[in-house]
Amino acid sequence: MKRSLFTFCWFFVVAVTLGSARPAKAQTPDRSVPPPVGPAPRVTLPPIHTFTLSNGLSVWVVEKHQVPLVQALLLVEAGQAYERPGQYGLADLTADMLDEGAAGRSALELSDAIDYLGARFSVSASDFLTTVGLRVPTERFEEALGLMADVTLRPDFPEADLERLRLQRLTEMLRRHDEPTEIAGAMLYQTLFGKDHPYARYPLGREDDLRRFTTDDLRAFYAAHYGPARAALIVVGDVTPDEVMPKLEAALGAWTSEAGPSNPDVPVVPQVTGRTVYLVDKPGAAQSVIRIGRIGPGRDTGDYYAIQVMNTILGGSFTSRLNQNLREDKGYTYGARSSFDMRRKQGAFVAGADVQTAVTGPSLAEFMKELRGIREPIPAEEVDRAKNFLAMRFPANFQAVRQVAGRLAELENFDLPLDSYEKYTDGILAVTGEAVAEAARKYVDPDNLVLVVVGDRSVIEEQVRAQGLGPVKILSVTDVLGAPPEFSGESD
Repeated sequence: MKRSLFTFCWFFVVAVTLGSARPAKAQTPDRSVPPPVGPAPRVTLPPIHTFTLSNGLSVWVVEKHQVPLVQALLLVEAGQAYERPGQYGLADLTADMLDEGAAGRSALELSDAIDYLGARFSVSASDFLTTVGLRVPTERFEEALGLMADVTLRPDFPEADLERLRLQRLTEMLRRHDEPTEIAGAMLYQTLFGKDHPYARYPLGREDDLRRFTTDDLRAFYAAHYGPARAALIVVGDVTPDEVMPKLEAALGAWTSEAGPSNPDVPVVPQVTGRTVYLVDKPGAAQSVIRIGRIGPGRDTGDYYAIQVMNTILGGSFTSRLNQNLREDKGYTYGARSSFDMRRKQGAFVAGADVQTAVTGPSLAEFMKELRGIREPIPAEEVDRAKNFLAMRFPANFQAVRQVAGRLAELENFDLPLDSYEKYTDGILAVTGEAVAEAARKYVDPDNLVLVVVGDRSVIEEQVRAQGLGPVKILSVTDVLGAPPEFSGESD
């Protein structure tokens, strides 16, 4: 009883003492307005050390010692742009086959060896590049680098694995016919660039080409396009140049090839003129997929920063005009967006949403309203909000070694200055309202657009025509993607 009384008295004294130490009146924050935005953080990357191996392979090394990990990316000029007619899909298939067997090891043996080292390994092809990626704990980097070298320098291209991948790709082609978003994207890019343009071609190629490919075709494509003169290696992580360069030389320095530097023939296409609606009939579709686009600039455009700010306002963020209109206000969709798909030489401006079937027509009307509205004077506070959004979130792109390596790969791919990211924040914050308005007038033209709608024609055609947006062309899924593959006798 005495102990309980003592404890009560002690807490009472402490409470009174603490209470008497507080200010007479605490200041209540004003919660009716958001707190002021602080200064935007700048990205300061560690130095990019550049080297060349004895065989001419270009190497970039960036130290990042916070976590004992290393990310390596080998970039090879061996993407879809280097395919010739009759080879469509060969770049992606060659890349996919690299780790299906190399240096006498099977795909399973390679996979087991990579897993044993705690590594992550990947190979992928894009429009210009094939990228071989490796992420591994620092202490296992040298061993994993040997596996990476085996896969890149000594692929076996086993026949049995080619047949397995061929069947997988044919299955993917079949599945694609039932994916409205895939259909809409294919239709938009084919209309903008043409079916044979590398920006519009399906990475897996075409059925007739795919069925014809042999391991000799893979070896020939590999021999023509894989080599140190056409490649660059990026290494980011818990290493130093002095530590890593001898290991890189030992693993990759002996790589030789007849493949020399080359510039692919990528046609420059004319801008869209007029406005045409392509309605792709997908009977029974649960919703309508809308994609709107026109030819956009390449990554080297001098309007890059103004475009980023303008598109953030239009459809590049959750609070953008498109999303606030079609999602938050009208409730037509889970999300509406726009983007500039910038590539070498040219790219595409794309806006779109997956909307409820019953409001397909009204959704098109709201898209056109916002595309016209972005060309009108934009309030200064909206411009400032977009600039702050971009500047504040940019450093988050450089937290992990894989992120840093990926960003450096962009510099290599687009031949940008090494200090581009250090200048990004200042470039964004320097954008004026006039520059944003000019970018909108230059790159968003509501009168010259391709509009693609994939959905149930029996329900949406009348809605689409009622908008009066231009001629409406009716297509089937087969018109866009070709006939679906057949699999008789191939299940084994």
